[in-house]
Parts: sequence; C-alpha cells; structure tokens
Amino acid sequence: MADISGVWRLVEERATDAEGARVAPRFGTQGKGLVQIWAETPNNGRMMAVLVDNKARLPPGTPREYNSYCGAWTFDGHTLVTKVDAALPALLGTEQVRLVKWEGERLVLSPPPMQRGGASIARELVWERVG
Repeated sequence: MADISGVWRLVEERATDAEGARVAPRFGTQGKGLVQIWAETPNNGRMMAVLVDNKARLPPGTPREYNSYCGAWTFDGHTLVTKVDAALPALLGTEQVRLVKWEGERLVLSPPPMQRGGASIARELVWERVG
C-alpha cells in the first residue's frame, strides 16, 4: 500500500460537470492548501487539512471559499476516510471520504461530487509532498 503520510501542498484542483466539461474549481486557479497526514500504523492515524481560495480581494457579496478540518483517518489503499472531530460546524462529526489515486509522486484526492448552481461537479485535488 502506498504511503500517504507526510505534509502535502495543493498544486492543482480540477473540476468537471456531469458531461465532463471543465468548470471553475471551488478554490479558483490560485487556491492554496496544506494537508498533514501522520500515521499511527500504515493504514490509520490523524490528519488535518486547510484549503482557501487565496484571493486578495473578492467582489462585494462573494463568499470566501475556505475549508478546514481534522480527525482520525483510515486508508484501505483506495479510499481515505476521515472521522472529523474538529472543523467548521457543517463538517463536525461527519466522515469525509476521498478516493485516492497516484499520478507519479503526486497524491490525487477525489471528494464526492458537489452541487453548484443545480449541477453536479466532480473534483480532483492534486497534492505534492513537501520536503
């Protein structure tokens, strides 16, 4: 099983609609993110993640895109599941499920599709190991 432990920085976010057409990613083209995953055994441990749109200014009425959570995780080689124990209220107590694949040394995490403007949006978050 691949080792997912370490510190990872977001290098790309890909987003597509139900027809496969590219759409604007949630965190924009300048999104920033860090994930720290530390293992207690090869397939479980603790993690924390922080992601933000990283825009200096937003148009009036536009919400900032931000997400942050941490918790205990398990990994079966294909799916990373985090039981969230600290987060913004909407995520607290949830299980965050991410499909995992590798592109060379890069870790690619795929959350479940999100709804945006009535459309289903699939996303891939591409991470590069730091250090």
